[in-house]
Amino acid sequence: MSFEMMFVLILLLAMFAVLIFEVARPDMVIFAVLVILLLSGILTVDEALSGFSNEGMLTVALLFIVAGSVQKSGLIDQMMENWLQNSRTHTGSMLRFFVPMSAFSAFLNNTPIVVTFTPIIKKWCEDRGIAPSKFLIPLSYATILGGTVTLMGTSTNLVVHGLMLDFGLEGFSLFTLAVVGVPAALIGLIYLFTIGYKLLPDNKGFSQQIRGDPKEYIAEMQVTQDFRYLDRRVKQAGLRDLKGLYLIEIIRGDERISPVRSTTVIQRGDRLIFTGLISAIVDLQKIKGLELETGTNIDFDDLKDGSTNLVDAVVSDQSSLLFKSIKQSQFRSRYDAGVIAVHRNNERIKSKVGDIVLKPGDSLLLLAGTDFVEKYQQSNDFFVVSSLGTLADLNLNTKKGWFSITVLLVMILTVTLGWLNMFKAMALAVLVFLASKIITPQEAKEYVHFNVLLLIASSLGIGVAMRKTGLAGWIADGLLDFGEPLGLVVILFMIYILTNVFTEIVTNSAAAVMMLPIGMEMAETLSVEPMGIAVLIAIAASASFITPIGYQTNLIVYGSGGYKFTDYVKVGTPLSLLVMMTSVLIIYHVWF
Repeated sequence: MSFEMMFVLILLLAMFAVLIFEVARPDMVIFAVLVILLLSGILTVDEALSGFSNEGMLTVALLFIVAGSVQKSGLIDQMMENWLQNSRTHTGSMLRFFVPMSAFSAFLNNTPIVVTFTPIIKKWCEDRGIAPSKFLIPLSYATILGGTVTLMGTSTNLVVHGLMLDFGLEGFSLFTLAVVGVPAALIGLIYLFTIGYKLLPDNKGFSQQIRGDPKEYIAEMQVTQDFRYLDRRVKQAGLRDLKGLYLIEIIRGDERISPVRSTTVIQRGDRLIFTGLISAIVDLQKIKGLELETGTNIDFDDLKDGSTNLVDAVVSDQSSLLFKSIKQSQFRSRYDAGVIAVHRNNERIKSKVGDIVLKPGDSLLLLAGTDFVEKYQQSNDFFVVSSLGTLADLNLNTKKGWFSITVLLVMILTVTLGWLNMFKAMALAVLVFLASKIITPQEAKEYVHFNVLLLIASSLGIGVAMRKTGLAGWIADGLLDFGEPLGLVVILFMIYILTNVFTEIVTNSAAAVMMLPIGMEMAETLSVEPMGIAVLIAIAASASFITPIGYQTNLIVYGSGGYKFTDYVKVGTPLSLLVMMTSVLIIYHVWF
């Protein structure tokens, strides 16, 4: 092994470690690795920037805009909501919802689909007393399965397609992946409707918890000089027997007093931490000398007159809030909204609100103005923003909705017939949407997830380094030395498992970029059809079911469904094994 190979390998291992421990955002971590490779001289400027001009990466950018344009009218959302209303049983509801969702995901990017339908399905569940956790992981999994059916179903497929073109190979056609994707999706959905459903947790939604579990929510009050019971005991101040509220902790400078006894003396500047019903906090605010600490000047009394509402927001993996405390991020001045509670792994974090350091997938219970949902629905800081107990009105425009769907179908037809390639078809679709004023240039910019593009482009540069230094060939030779005596099927399973493990660690597109050079080296050594290896890697990179961090849609529903990490392991592992068995056996018989 040469020095350059060893350097790249050590850099990749360090990158994996940083990603596993969530030290920083994935796109920033992978971009930093690319910069190090550039500064070290392993990559030239042209090689480092090659990913930013890759056809697959640019097609992903256009696909974000197309998906946003189609969904902007709210027509698909309204159709699906009406379709779901007629469901009577849990299984029937899942069939009516997730089969169409998988179909949509084959032709629209699944991230905006999950973002759009998460609040819809949550409200539908809560209105019927059903735990949203029974439906939200299946929503993510169904869209992932649907995305494996076509070239445009997920960014991973487009990235692999773009890399194959860079290698001088023929890329995927629109339905190349359907040979594997359709059977895998059908088997996966059957599993979700039967065994998977029983394995899912029965977690209440935010609205249900507020009504039914008063000790899940927190309020922080600061004692001012106007408090009439300064230097008096808790019991004398009347804070021991409050209806619907319980004083669990007093924070005094660096000291934390917990449990709070009835004899504890209250001092000026104390921060009183209560748990209880949200509605009971209104009464707490009426006590002179106690100020609500939510980081905002909005008052809980405003809930009564409708000038504010409670909002459920899930922190995204590209949020500027990540790895900062709520106080450090200046949440109040940025959003004019106050954080009442932070939920992680379906548990409220029992800490002073301002000191909580936010992570991807955290659910925030906010006290905000009535325009908060509208203003921040498209913000990169949040995956899902919805009012509790209500759903933001859909901006329904039927004519524009049907026009945008028609444009998409025409573009799909031109790709299917071979008149245009995917990049040209999507570019034309975006041009039509802009020219017809279906969307504005500003909206088009908002639809693009630039962090995803940076991650993909940076990963492509790292892939170049792996090929250039010979690391990809070295890894391929090592795998072949172990797997070749056991047969081609075992080698295919090895490639699938390794790609899938990378996906769970470093996200799907990055996993595909790192594994494809290795897969192509193995295909050349074995003298087998490279297309079969490419399809295998594309499916394996997309089939991220075991952790919430491997695929963006899993992270979107993580906080909204109140899931724990182990819920993904329990439900996703059997599904991952089913998809792996189906994919490897079909690919072996079709391409080899």
